[in-house]
Amino acid sequence: MSITGTLIIQIIVFLILVGFTMKFVWPPIAAALDERAKKIADGLAAADKAKAELSAADKKVEQELAKTRSETAALLADAERRAQAIVEEAKGRATEEANRIIAAARTEAEQQAVKARDALRDQVAALAVKGAEQILRKEVNASVHADLLKRLQTEL
Repeated sequence: MSITGTLIIQIIVFLILVGFTMKFVWPPIAAALDERAKKIADGLAAADKAKAELSAADKKVEQELAKTRSETAALLADAERRAQAIVEEAKGRATEEANRIIAAARTEAEQQAVKARDALRDQVAALAVKGAEQILRKEVNASVHADLLKRLQTEL
């Protein structure tokens, strides 16, 4: 056989091989490649969607955290105001109680002073009466001395 015949037969065999490959081998490979490309595209789309959802969830979490922080700060401020009000109220009650106790103590002290003065006055009067008794034993005019003792007792 000549080289031209061999070359022609090889071209025919090559064309048959190309036809067979294009008819039977290439479509399943192309379908597999298309399917894989579709799966990759779907995966990328799902990843993008998940990324967007994650970003939205992060924003929502940040908003909730900010809201919770502000609510917590408001609650703390309210609790602090309540505590201050309770402290001020307790101080007011304590001041009132102290003033009441002081007033009661002053009243009691005044009463004790009055009682002490009365007791002292009575003791002085008794001593004056004893002194007057001794004077009266020596002098005869009792009415003059009694008037003097009464004046002395009222002055004390």
